Amino acid sequence: MPGIDECLLDVMRLPGARGAAVVDWTSGLALGTIGESPNGDHEATAAETAEVARMAAEQPAFASGAPRPPAKADDTGVTSTESPVEDVIVTTRAGYHILRFVETDFDSSVFLHLWLDRAEGNLALARIRLGEMAERLVLA
Repeated sequence: MPGIDECLLDVMRLPGARGAAVVDWTSGLALGTIGESPNGDHEATAAETAEVARMAAEQPAFASGAPRPPAKADDTGVTSTESPVEDVIVTTRAGYHILRFVETDFDSSVFLHLWLDRAEGNLALARIRLGEMAERLVLA
């Protein structure tokens, strides 16, 4: 099972991959980055994409009609539910930004961000592969 660095290296093997990051959406911090950043600053990009991820994950409108997993208490007694949102795709003229949520044993507040070149990338393939990588990612 790959860790953050191995996962990011795999992501960059996707056709058209320009840059990628593993981000904690509650803090907006990048846990790992690779390649280019859309605005030249990986930390700023992590904070900006975390805002988008947080808005999507916390909105009840996106849970409409989707079965929610039952609430579960962690070791501290805090009850949480995972977001029904799997990923968010933002399309620009030059590329795609895919934010893929990663389910974790603790709070599921991590996502993979892939910046994909529109002319060279394959959005469907990238989405499928990110889902596979998110399932295998080990956060220690």
